[in-house]
Parts: sequence; structure tokens; C-alpha cells
Amino acid sequence: MLSCRTEMDKASPSPYLNIRSHGWVEFRNDQVVISTCKMRVYKFPFDIQSCNISFKSIIHSDEEIKLFYHSNNTEITEWSRKTLQTQYEWLFVSMTVTSKTVNHFGFNQTMIVYTIYMKRRSVLYIANFVLPVLFFLCLDFASLLMSDTGGEKVGFKITILLAVTVMQLILNDILPSSSDKIPIIAVYCIGTFALMLLSLLETIVVIHLIDKDASQDNEKEMTKCQIEGQEKKLTDLQSCFIGIKKCSSCASVNKTSIDGTPFIGKEGGMGGLTEVSLALEKMSDELGDIKKSISLLSGRQEEEKPSYWTRTAQKINKVFAVFYVTATILFLAFVSTMWSSADE
Repeated sequence: MLSCRTEMDKASPSPYLNIRSHGWVEFRNDQVVISTCKMRVYKFPFDIQSCNISFKSIIHSDEEIKLFYHSNNTEITEWSRKTLQTQYEWLFVSMTVTSKTVNHFGFNQTMIVYTIYMKRRSVLYIANFVLPVLFFLCLDFASLLMSDTGGEKVGFKITILLAVTVMQLILNDILPSSSDKIPIIAVYCIGTFALMLLSLLETIVVIHLIDKDASQDNEKEMTKCQIEGQEKKLTDLQSCFIGIKKCSSCASVNKTSIDGTPFIGKEGGMGGLTEVSLALEKMSDELGDIKKSISLLSGRQEEEKPSYWTRTAQKINKVFAVFYVTATILFLAFVSTMWSSADE
């Protein structure tokens, strides 16, 4: 679709009239024509735009006005390239000319169509948009090496997502809204955002699993402290029994008579003291066995491997790292192939 308007004041009228030997009379009336074309930005910023400019008479037929054109497209392209004085955002590629006959108002008319091909300068867009988004993706790769035990990793990933969102808003201002297809660069941004979002969700799940294990570890620490307290009480009790045993032995020695004969009390004398000493010794041995059992139990708890959810989180991290790298490489290869070979 093409719309044109003529700037009458931009070109000065020519005062010359050319008369050729074969009878042609040429009068040049230069005009500046400003035209607008529909943009096809599917391959932005590596797009090549084509714009058609058509010439024909409005009311005269072929019998009244005959339009001629130079059919050598190579010469037209070279002449146009030499005529162009400035090229800013767009680079002139080539120009072609064709003619066709159309039927308007009931008679045939000749239409000459000039097609201009222009290529966008893409270096600035690569430096200001494509590479920064790629750098943000590399930063998200680097975040895989960060620790999952704190909240710094989540905050870092959220910051990167916000930066990509800002880049998408800038892209929305750059691209025209007249495109029929979703541009490849928009797919590039959306795909990058989706990969980073998956990475953030994976980090949140892993941190949740690690926190779940941390709460269980706190319970284990409390249980360990209780076991150590019980072990200390048993040690004190065992020492007390040993002291009582020694005291009973001393008492049995002191209660012997002066001539060396043992003192026999009313309730059996030394027989009772011996039974008490044996009972205390037996209880001391049992307390020692209980203390050893508690020590072995606490030692086994200290030698345990990481908890179940921590091991699960580590496996998820490894699997996701492989998936993330593979998916990113395939996605970038797909986008590069689309940019290099896609037809609008």
C-alpha cells in the first residue's frame, strides 16, 4: 500500500524545453514526491523493505498518452545510487522497473511501477538491544553458581527479569504496530524472558525444599541437645553410685572389731553391706551400657548424609542446569536461523 504527496515548493521549475531530432519534445517539471509504504518488520532489525511507486495517467488512455521507461534495471540502480546524496537509517539496495496495462474507466492505460529495495542499518540495534538481552541471559547463567541457602539468588534473578521487561517496553516503542506477523526479535525477547522465568521458579522450589530440611535439622539439634543432657545426667548418676559403693566399702572396714573379728549387726551385718555393694555395682554397669548406647546413637546421627529434601534439591539443580543450557542453545540457534533464512 502506497500513499504519496507532492511537495510543490521543494523543486524549482525548469526553464528549458528539449527538442530532439526525431521529433520528441521534452519538458522537465521536477517535483519532490514523498511516499509512505507499509512496513514489514518480521525480520527486524535485519529487514529489507520494498516500496512501489506507480505512474500512469488518470484520464488519458494509451492511444492519447504513451509512457516509456528505461528497461535496464542495473543502470537504473547505478544512476539512483549516484543521485542519492544522504543515507541515514536506510541503505539503498536496488531499483527495478516494470510496466503493466490496466483497464480503468473502460479503456486501457499503461502503468509503470518502480520498486525500491532498502536495507535497514542494524548495527545500532544490535549494540543497543540484541546484545544487552543476551548479556542478561549470560548473567542468569552465572546465577546457577550462586548458593541456594539465602535469598540473594532470588533477588538477583528478579532484577534481571525487570531489566528484560524494560527492554521489551523499549522494543514496543521502536517497532511499528502495522506488522501482520510477530517479529522475530519479539520472539527473541519473549523466549529469553520465559527461560529466565523458569530459572526463577526452579530457584524458588529448591529454596523451599532446603528450608524444609532446615526446619527438620533444627528439630534434630534439639533432640541432640536433649540426648547430651541425658548422657550428662547418667554420667553424674554413675559417679554417684561409684561414690556410694566406695563409702559402703569404707563402712564395712570401719565396723570390724579391734581384735580383727568382723562386727555383726542385727540384720545380718556384712551380708547386707555386700548385697548393697553388688547392687550398686550392677546399676553402675547398666548405666555405663546405656551411656555407650546413647553415645553410639548420637555419633550415627552426626555421620548421617544430607537430608532427603536437600539431596532432592541438588538433583533438581543438576537436571535443570543441563536442561537450561540445552534449551538456551537450541533457542538461540532457532532465532539465528529464522533471522538469516526466513522470508516475510
